[in-house]
Amino acid sequence: MLKKGLMIGAIALWLLSGPLMGTALAQEVDANPIDTGDTAFVLVSSALVLLMTPGLAFFYGGLVRSRNVLNTMMMSLILMGVVGVTWVLWGYSLAFAPTSITPGAEPAFTANPIIGSLNWLFLNGVGTDPDPVGYATTIPHQLFMAYQMMFAIITPALISGAIVERMSFKAYFWFVTLWSTLIYSPLAHWVWGKGWIGAMGALDFAGGTVVHISSGVSALVAVWVLGPRKTYPVQPAAPHNVPYVLLGIGLLWFGWFGFNAGSALGAGALATVAFVATMVSSAAGGLTWVIIEWLLRGKPTAIGIASGFLAGLVGVTPAAGFVTPIGALLIGSITAVCCFFAVSLRAKLQFDDSLDTFPIHGLGGTIGAILTGFFATKAVNELGDNGLFFGNPVQLWEQIVGVVVTYIFAGVGTFVILKLLSLVMDLRVKPVVEDQGLDVNEHGEEGYGQEFASGLSYNRE
Repeated sequence: MLKKGLMIGAIALWLLSGPLMGTALAQEVDANPIDTGDTAFVLVSSALVLLMTPGLAFFYGGLVRSRNVLNTMMMSLILMGVVGVTWVLWGYSLAFAPTSITPGAEPAFTANPIIGSLNWLFLNGVGTDPDPVGYATTIPHQLFMAYQMMFAIITPALISGAIVERMSFKAYFWFVTLWSTLIYSPLAHWVWGKGWIGAMGALDFAGGTVVHISSGVSALVAVWVLGPRKTYPVQPAAPHNVPYVLLGIGLLWFGWFGFNAGSALGAGALATVAFVATMVSSAAGGLTWVIIEWLLRGKPTAIGIASGFLAGLVGVTPAAGFVTPIGALLIGSITAVCCFFAVSLRAKLQFDDSLDTFPIHGLGGTIGAILTGFFATKAVNELGDNGLFFGNPVQLWEQIVGVVVTYIFAGVGTFVILKLLSLVMDLRVKPVVEDQGLDVNEHGEEGYGQEFASGLSYNRE
């Protein structure tokens, strides 16, 4: 009888434990703030943004002469190694770490308006729970860090388009290492890391100031410091592989959906708004560029439509999560017009920004940031603000302040970095290396075999 009673008791306990365990598990699930859908979305978006750097390598690589294609592509790819390491060691902490965290307090953190701290150095305290500051409340902290890393990788790579075919790879290596630490991390903190520009109210959804203006202005300064290519403008430097350029813009556009839509940091309505804005603005930019080129120059070109698509993407980046589709369409078209004439002016001035980094990224980012102050509306994003067209002229002023400060900081900082480097190493390759090409001399490799080179020579004849 005792055995039978114990058996009945055990069965009853087992039957009761099911609902009790189910309730405990349900409570644990409810308490877990990680959203698997948001996590999956940002994981994919991070991969898309990383893809943009090889896309940029193809875009820039196709625009230079064949003897410099590998060097030009390496100037983008090296950032995947450099920032992929430095961001983990110190870059992320300088950009986003608060000065202190006090659980239970309101607010729970204290942030420096100028720069982050060393509290997250070597990713100390950056785990799989959401970050304690509230940057992204439904995804793991490490994922937010990784997503931001992809932006930090591609931004200094954009600068390379201005100084291709003449800068020493050694000098470039140290320049981008210092620039990503001393320029990018503070700017990211000012705008996205609880710094003073974000606190002021300036809107930058995915990097108009942090990414495009900073890199474009830095490119302008770098050209001024290094000087033009040895053969510029006497000898033409026609693109050696236009299909590379088209492949590059395709990869960039594809990755840009992760760049802009992913900046919503979750799969929802805001990501949809940014996705649609990205598509519409780029389409309008490409179409506008082709029409202008057709009317003024008689022929629509492949490089022209690629440049227009890129201008539209750059222009909408700061506005993607704050504007309606029609607002995005107008931003893309207006930015393309401005960039088209800026490229033409740059050529007339004979300023050797080799691949038009400032006319498209610097100016395009400027136009986009300012137009955000016109077209932003809280009807699209309650966390943003209304722009001038929706009754708030102050927003336009805040956008202009953000733009001007970025120009000054990036420009002066780049000049100082390059001048300091020039004291310990040559910034440019020797003239004979520039004549022979940087691929063989800087990397010991050739992009193409002798048959290709012979074919080019035959075609020129």
